[in-house]
Amino acid sequence: MNRLMIALAASTVIIAPAMAAAVVGQPAPAFTAVDSNGRSVSLSDFRGKPVILEWHNPECPFVQKFYSSGEMQKLQAEAKKQGIVWLTINSGAPGKQGHLSPAEANANIRGIGMQSAAYLPDPTGEIGRAYGARTTPHMFLIDPKGTLIFAGGIDSIPSADPADIGKAENFVRLAMADMNAGKAVGTPTSRPYGCSVKY
Repeated sequence: MNRLMIALAASTVIIAPAMAAAVVGQPAPAFTAVDSNGRSVSLSDFRGKPVILEWHNPECPFVQKFYSSGEMQKLQAEAKKQGIVWLTINSGAPGKQGHLSPAEANANIRGIGMQSAAYLPDPTGEIGRAYGARTTPHMFLIDPKGTLIFAGGIDSIPSADPADIGKAENFVRLAMADMNAGKAVGTPTSRPYGCSVKY
């Protein structure tokens, strides 16, 4: 990413206030959606398994940071290996930046090597609003009992520069490790950053 793009991205960063409909320590809001392959997917389908929700906008420089570097795909692969179900959600409304049709979503998935269990278009924003998703990316971890145990920004450096990935604490990776160790998540919330969700 060149310096101009980084500067532009940095100038439009959204650091969202810590207000969300979903509450850490409480049951995660239930939802059902039709994925990019036309299958019905409900959170309840994965009862007994941990689930990660990732809010996605392919045009957002902050999202591109994690995918162009391969970091998001690496994290998705780690989650899958640990038995964690990864669901990618796009709450962009039709006509807004980042909105994808199912066919466009599948082309994007193939193009970047995304390893999510399902890609869920949320064009009405119903799921996004239920979780209080404010930015892309905005990350949530739900434990096997269905309790939300992490919500927030993916890491500790609110930047669109891929060079910052290695310097940052990845809160999602740490939350996964704590959960797998049977411990309370050390950082259960972090301030989300990135592009605003285009409801």
